[in-house]
Formats: sequence, structure tokens, C-alpha cells
Amino acid sequence: MKVAVIMGSINDLEVMKEALEVLKMLEIPYEARVVSAHRTPDFMAEFAKKAEQEFDVIIAGAGGAAHLPGMTAAYTPLPVIGVPIPTKHLGGLDSLLSIVQMPRGTPVATVAIGGAANAAFLAARILGIKYPEVKEKVKKHMAQMRDEVLSKSFLGDFKP
Repeated sequence: MKVAVIMGSINDLEVMKEALEVLKMLEIPYEARVVSAHRTPDFMAEFAKKAEQEFDVIIAGAGGAAHLPGMTAAYTPLPVIGVPIPTKHLGGLDSLLSIVQMPRGTPVATVAIGGAANAAFLAARILGIKYPEVKEKVKKHMAQMRDEVLSKSFLGDFKP
């Protein structure tokens, strides 16, 4: 069991580190790499073609034209989760639209702009189908979130 976390540029690590933190918290093995669809297209294609030999899920973060998740999905049967990276000029809307508009037959699950943590939680849920120990960790995390909210739910005589 292993998750690949790829990004188009080292600059994307600022956003993508949230995915790494969640995977580490859930004790899911991962490997992080910079794989550019535009600057290293042959390397990206080879990585994606061989990915199923080593990984179960791929999380791919990309900004701007954001071709990395879709091009990766074109070369692998593995589930690919796209993370739109916020951009300077359009705030990541360009990234989101590039990733979410995939042609029929080449799906990429897409999370919110900058939603790397949710990409990791989604990867864990996908892994939980095959690995019961991961499903249990997801359930435990869900219970912790529930308990945290419930511990703060009573507002008493609150008047805004």
C-alpha cells in the first residue's frame, strides 16, 4: 500500500504538504515527487505508466494550466485525485477548471482549490476499500472530528 503525491513544481509543496501531513497522521506510506507535465512530459508519462506497480492511488497537485492530474490519469488505471493549486492571477480558478474538465473516460477526482488535506482523506477512503486497517483509521478520525464539534456545541445563553 502506497500513495504517490506528485506536483508540477517544487513551489506547489507549500499546498501539497497538507496531504503529506494527513497521510503521515493516518500512517499511510507515501512518496512525494515533482513531476511536471509541461517541463518533463516524458518523465511524467513513464512515471504514470509504471505507477500501478508501486502505488494504489495518486494525488496530483497542479496550478495554472494544471495538466498533471489529467495527463497522469490518461496513462494509468489508478485513481487520480487532483488538487488545484492557488495561482497568483486567478486564485486557482484556472487550476480548478483545468482539472475538473476531463474528457469522458479519463476521470480525475477533484478537491477544492488548495484542498490537499481532503485529497489525502479521499485517498485514505479509497484505500479503505482494500485495507481494513485504513478504514478503521478513517472511522477513528471521523469520530474525533465529531467529538470535537460536540464538545463545543453547547453555547448556553449565547446572544450575538
